Amino acid sequence: MTKAACPILYTCAGSRGLRASWTAAELGIELEYRMLPFPPRARAAGYLDVNPLGTVPALLHDGQLLTESSAIAHYLVTRWEPSALAVAADEPDYGVYLDFLHYADATITFPQTVYLRFARLEQDLGLEAAGEAYADWFGQRLVKAERRLDNRDFLCAERFTVADIAVTYALHLAMRIGLDHFVPPRLKEYRARMTARPAFAHAIEAEQNAAAEQGIA
Repeated sequence: MTKAACPILYTCAGSRGLRASWTAAELGIELEYRMLPFPPRARAAGYLDVNPLGTVPALLHDGQLLTESSAIAHYLVTRWEPSALAVAADEPDYGVYLDFLHYADATITFPQTVYLRFARLEQDLGLEAAGEAYADWFGQRLVKAERRLDNRDFLCAERFTVADIAVTYALHLAMRIGLDHFVPPRLKEYRARMTARPAFAHAIEAEQNAAAEQGIA
């Protein structure tokens, strides 16, 4: 399907919006970036008119608003011309593809964000123990991806897909926020291979350049 207009991505550099940026870079899709200060709920009041949740990322395209990062990645890869980055409904691994796409955010990124908030950013609330408990939760739930990648290079369909983008972002985030000790060697090796793709570096550069141009630290 041909795009109606350039998608607008509201995001903070390095946030879950990187899933969208990376997908767009793999596909050669140009995004219009609207970079926000972190956390946008507190520092960009006008953003609530776009996304009442105040979360990032948010994608506006063709009159539609998407606010879930893995859904945005899936949207981009299926709304444009057919791409091997998606797994079609008639392929054997379609269910696995959808499962890992959602597992990436709901199961392994969510506990990381709770840890980051309570154990790192808002320690004065006295909930650091709760944050650390969620860090343990994150570590325990990596076993699903680790076992899936036993004797596999990719999560599904024997090729790189947005399921790999979604899961790799969570592993990348773990390294950035001090949870890399939970990541087993097999997943570290997988992360290294996935992030060695040129589009990953391009996506990070695109976000950082947009932030600099818009004066967002």
